[in-house]
Amino acid sequence: MKKPLLAVKDIVQITGITARTLHYYDRIHLFKPTHLTEKGYRLYERSSMEKLQTILFLKELDFSLKEIADILKLTRQEQKQILKKQRQTLQSRKQRLETIMVALEEYVSGNDISNLRIFNNSSVLPLKEQYANEAEFIYGETETYQEFNETLDTLSLDEKEERFQSMEEIFKQIAVLVDQDPSSYEVQRLIEEWKKNLMQFMTCDEELLTCIAKTYKFDARFRNYFNQYSHEDFADFLYSAIMHHINR
Repeated sequence: MKKPLLAVKDIVQITGITARTLHYYDRIHLFKPTHLTEKGYRLYERSSMEKLQTILFLKELDFSLKEIADILKLTRQEQKQILKKQRQTLQSRKQRLETIMVALEEYVSGNDISNLRIFNNSSVLPLKEQYANEAEFIYGETETYQEFNETLDTLSLDEKEERFQSMEEIFKQIAVLVDQDPSSYEVQRLIEEWKKNLMQFMTCDEELLTCIAKTYKFDARFRNYFNQYSHEDFADFLYSAIMHHINR
C-alpha cells in the first residue's frame, strides 16, 4: 500500500532535489510541509507534489523564487500570460546564446575579435562601432577626421563595404609577401595601393601615415587583426613597409 504521506527523503528520491532545498523552500514559505511529526519531521501529502513540480518547472524557466511565489498566487489564465512573455524572453536569450557560440567558434578558429558579432543585439556597442567612437574621441576635432567622416557620409552601404573589402584584399596580398624585404618593389607597390585607398577618405600626409603605421604596430587590437592574415610578425612588417614608403 502506498504511503499516504511523503517524508523529505521520499521527495528527494522522487524528484532528485536535495533535502536542503526542501528545507529552504519551507523556510521562505514557498513549499511548506502539510504535517509535522512530534519530533519535527516534515511530511507532505502526495497531492502537494503537483505544486512542487510546478515550482521546479518555473525554476527551470529561469524565474526567481520570489517571482515563482507571486506566480503561484495567480489564476491559471494569468499564469499563462506570464509564461507566454517568458517564452519570448527565452527565445531572445536562445538567439543571443547562438550568436555567442558562433563568435566563440570563430575566435577559437583564429578570427580577430574586431570581426566578431559578439555585441550585436546587445546593450554593448559592436566592436567596430566602439573603435569608431574611440577614433572620434581621439581625432574628432582634427580636419582629417572631419574630412573622413564627410566622405563616409556620401557613400552608400554597398560602397562602404566595397571600399573596406578592397582594403582588406590589399592586406591579404601584402601578407603573402611577408618573407620579402618591406622595401621591395612588390611590397611598396601594394603600400601605394593602400595609400590610394586611404586617400579616397582623407588627405594623407606623412604625419598621418606615421600615426597610422604606429597604431598598426603598437595597438594590440590592430596587431591581432593584422596577424590573422599571416604569422605574428605581420603587424611589424606592415609598419616597416609603411615607414619605408614615408621615408624613401
